[in-house]
Amino acid sequence: MSAQTATRQRGDAAVIVRGLRRQYGEHVVVDDLDLQIEAGEFVALLGESGCGKTTLLRALAGLDPIDAGHVEGPVQPAVVFQEHRLMPWFPLWRNVALGIPDDKGRPLAEAALREVGLGGRENDLPRRLSGGQAQRVALARALVREPRLLLLDEPFAALDALTRIKMHVLVKELVARHQPGVLLVTHDVDEAIAISDRILVMRKGRIAASYGAGAGQDGGKLRARLLRELGVDARPESAT
Repeated sequence: MSAQTATRQRGDAAVIVRGLRRQYGEHVVVDDLDLQIEAGEFVALLGESGCGKTTLLRALAGLDPIDAGHVEGPVQPAVVFQEHRLMPWFPLWRNVALGIPDDKGRPLAEAALREVGLGGRENDLPRRLSGGQAQRVALARALVREPRLLLLDEPFAALDALTRIKMHVLVKELVARHQPGVLLVTHDVDEAIAISDRILVMRKGRIAASYGAGAGQDGGKLRARLLRELGVDARPESAT
């Protein structure tokens, strides 16, 4: 892939959101929301179903319009969904290089596939892949254009536990190498703690809480706090 990311430094904003509002009819889903993600920063977004997480992600991806506010960020951020959404009739390299002319796309796609551990399989069709491998291709497709902002919509939810752990390691390595800002929408508190630098809790369309994660944090205490934020009492039952 390109060396473009070498110029990105932590402190450069990947996206800045001010006063974002999104509503459907009279129902306000995202309300006066502020958010900033830096280059190379991995942010996880937790919240109960219906709180506005996916609506926010779709707005940042340009898939939904916004009703008020301002988003300062890349025109075309990269998105990885829960489903890999590969074209079954295209070989892997064409799936990765969608929209890029073949003379440039194929070498870029081959390099991206090597980065996600699928070098030498560029001519395979998606049907030959496991679920984890298909998500690796989806990651390669997202990163091949060196995006400033990477949006992840529960991309590991359908994977088994071991494959999910391997994907966590891989995506952290890729983010460290390419330095996009990342927003991960997830329902999994443990995943958020394992993979992110910062964890946000969304409630009623707004960011209700923010916690630092990663090295130096007490994972057990952080987990308990996050569960309480989400309305779950994590204390063990008293012995009877």
